[in-house]
Parts: sequence; C-alpha cells; structure tokens
Amino acid sequence: MRLFNKVSRLDFLRFRRPMGIVSALLITLCFGSFLVRGLSFGIDFTGGTLLEVGYVQPVEDLGAVRRVLATAGFADSTVQRFGTPRDVLIRIAPRADETSAVLSDRAFLAIKQAANGQAELRRVEYVGPQVGGELVEEAGLAILYSLIGILVYVAMRFEYRFALGAIIATVHDVVITVGAFSLFQIEFDLTVLAAVLAVIGYSLNDTIVVFDRIRENFRKVRKGTVLEITNLSLNETLSRTLITSGTTLLAVLALHLFGGSVIHGFSLALLVGIVVGTYSSIYVATAAVVALGISRADMVVMKKEMQVDRMP
Repeated sequence: MRLFNKVSRLDFLRFRRPMGIVSALLITLCFGSFLVRGLSFGIDFTGGTLLEVGYVQPVEDLGAVRRVLATAGFADSTVQRFGTPRDVLIRIAPRADETSAVLSDRAFLAIKQAANGQAELRRVEYVGPQVGGELVEEAGLAILYSLIGILVYVAMRFEYRFALGAIIATVHDVVITVGAFSLFQIEFDLTVLAAVLAVIGYSLNDTIVVFDRIRENFRKVRKGTVLEITNLSLNETLSRTLITSGTTLLAVLALHLFGGSVIHGFSLALLVGIVVGTYSSIYVATAAVVALGISRADMVVMKKEMQVDRMP
C-alpha cells in the first residue's frame, strides 16, 4: 500500500478476526475460572489471621503442614508457598470464641513443634471479616467507577464508537489480568487491586494514543479505506508503543524478580496487564472501532463555507 511508504508495513487488522476469537476464548476461560475456582482472596478481603512462616529447610510437602494444622484444630486453614520453597503462607478463618492473637500463637506453636524448632514467624496480620467484606465491595466500585469515567472521557474527546472500543478493551484487560490470578490461584489482595487499577490507566493511555492518531489520519489522509488508514495509524504509533511497553515491562520484570515476595502479586498483575493492554490497544480497542462501523464522515470536521452576498 502506498500509505505505508514511510512507516512499517505491518497489516495488523488482517488478523483482527483470529485475534478476536483468541480474546473471546480467553475471556470465556477466565469467567469459567471465576465460576468454578473463584479468586484466592487475601486476608485483606476475607478477614481472619495470616501467618508468614519461614523454614530453615525447604518445605517439600505442603500436605504435611496442613496435617499439622488440622491436628491442632485448624482443618479449615489454607497453606500455600510464598516466595521461596522455605516460605509458607497460612490463612486461618476468624473464630468467635478465640481472638486472632490466640489463634496465631496456637497455630505457630504447632508448626514450630512439628519442625523441631526450625521455623520462625516472620509476619502476622489480623483483619476483621466486616472490614474484609467492605473492601471487596469498595474494590468492585472502584473498578466500576473507573470504567464509567473512561466511557465519559473518551466519548467527549472522540466519538461514541471510540468510547465503546476503549471500554471493551479495558474490560478485556481487567478480566484477563484478574482471571490469571483465578486460574493459578494466586493470592488476590489490596496490592493486586492497586495494580489492576494501574493497568486500567496504562491500557487507556496506550489506546488514546492510537485513537488520536487514527482521528488525525482520517482528517489528513484524503485517500484510503478505513482499514488502510487504521493500519497506517497503528504502524505510525508502533515504535512508541514498543518503546513504552518494553521499558515499562523491563522495569516491572526487575521489580518482580528482585522486589521480594511482598510485592510479588502486584508486579505479576502489572506484567500481565502490560502485555494484555498493549495487545488490546490493537486487536480489541481498534478492531472494535472498525467493527462498529467508523467512517471518514464520523471523524472529518466539515467546514461550511459562508458566502456573503454583497449588496451594490
């Protein structure tokens, strides 16, 4: 195409239908995981007592830890690895007849005795069930308000088809990012929620850059179909997208590898969100705008020529 003589010639939208099928399958998989497995909410949302225990030797069998806790009266507790093989995270549901301090002391005493003293208590957190329930509700409202704000902003700045495309892409990114935590049963806590909200902002920023170039090219390029002009816009913003996404991804990857287990979930959510957000800007947001029937007439500002009749 002559439109691509000064930029890369990648025909992104040629694969919009196969990529749409891939996105639909991922969304279906995530929703299925939500229904079947749910989210492994952290202590912030569920309430209860959380213990981080460090062992001298790697823990080969988490089942043995669960059996020790069950013998001590904590059969309903959950046990999972946390960071290195020597770190274990234990969550105990709240009880009406015992305080959180008593529960944590009893649980750790049983674990320490079973490990012959080769274990240390590194962290204890207490959250009431009422506080946890309120946080779940507020987390959902935070995401909902973000989506409403995006819809209003994009509709005012661009056109309603672009607003719908941006919302579809944002929902796509949120569902897949959160779905990854459901599929692999990774703990979902307040730090992960913060990362999801950051992903919403990141994805929207990348999408707005592409939309802005599409609008500009519809007004500047006089010849070319909708697909040609849209592909031109994607190619013109490709270098910016790769540089921005690449540098951000490297920074978050370093944070994930060397930042420690405390921010493991936060950095993982950002990693997934950056990759999915970059993909969705092209194959979800832009493809949705094309599918909704955007045309030159919707984008070009028509200037009316005013003719003034001069009276002799």
